[in-house]
Amino acid sequence: MIERLDKIEEKYEEIKEKLTTEEVLNNISLLTELSKEQGSIEEIVKKYRNYKNVLKSIEDDKELIKDPELKEIAEEELKQLEQEKEKIAHELEVMLIPKDENDEKNVIMEIRGAAGGDEANIFAGDLFRMYQRYAEKQGWKVEIINAEDSASGGFSQIEFLIKGKGVYSKLKYESGAHRVQRIPETESGGRIHTSTSTVIVMPEQENIEIEIKPEDIKIDVYRSGGAGGQSVNTTDSAVRMTHIPTGIVVTCQNERSQLQNKEKALQILKSKIYEEEKRKQEEESGMERRSKIGTGDRSEKIRTYNYPQNRVTDHRIGLTLNKLDRIIEGDLEEIIESLINEDQKRKLEESEN
Repeated sequence: MIERLDKIEEKYEEIKEKLTTEEVLNNISLLTELSKEQGSIEEIVKKYRNYKNVLKSIEDDKELIKDPELKEIAEEELKQLEQEKEKIAHELEVMLIPKDENDEKNVIMEIRGAAGGDEANIFAGDLFRMYQRYAEKQGWKVEIINAEDSASGGFSQIEFLIKGKGVYSKLKYESGAHRVQRIPETESGGRIHTSTSTVIVMPEQENIEIEIKPEDIKIDVYRSGGAGGQSVNTTDSAVRMTHIPTGIVVTCQNERSQLQNKEKALQILKSKIYEEEKRKQEEESGMERRSKIGTGDRSEKIRTYNYPQNRVTDHRIGLTLNKLDRIIEGDLEEIIESLINEDQKRKLEESEN
């Protein structure tokens, strides 16, 4: 680890020196590139220098211990410094874990009512509101792309975009089947029902080179309506785009014109095709990490929301929290931080092996 950190620090100093040269200062493109590269390693370098300062202080205190008059103070300080050294070393290990290239991207989320009929659709609506409120707490923006309302409440399907800083890094663990256990309002006997809704999270791919032939796309237009198109339902502006080779279907009705909906649908279609191709490649080459938290498959049961006991359990990491009432209102941070920490732990273990 120290060798890697020394190289990173050396690289940082090289870039710092280059940024003062006339050649770089007169080349905006190169200046931007080097500044970005410097910024990407600056935090690690600062942390490493802090680590080296702590190591030096430890050596100084070991010398001071030899002095009878300073021995007690030095020993106490040494104890604190050793703890700080361990803490910073762990932080550096985490910082050196290869970053997911998609972590800073926006996400496209899709929630569907699955097993359980009307109750599954109502729960899909609850999940959407949970993510919407969590996004608000994070300062992110939510844009509904398409929503198919359910007659009993909620949604049979809803797709939406969440925009903001580091959205994918926090929401990427949410893909899978979410199970709810509660007494439906229509249940006269007071029996607990179990229903499921599925969630898919994809990073938005804005500048990907995916060739889609016009003959491979079927486009249907229709009148917008529902949550995504209440203000634009007087014309046939909604678009349903089907990619014939893969069978992937994208519907967009949130924009005000048919052209805008087509552009947004094509962008989302490219993201979905990219994700599908990536998934197939990982399966074929065995690239899927053994340490990965969940498969991301919509059939995998990842979490249970038990209303009678006010309990939420994430089955992948064995986390149980007795505050469903707060979680369903968007207080997701503890779950998400636990998933991130477990993911980092597994990646560290894998790198050590």
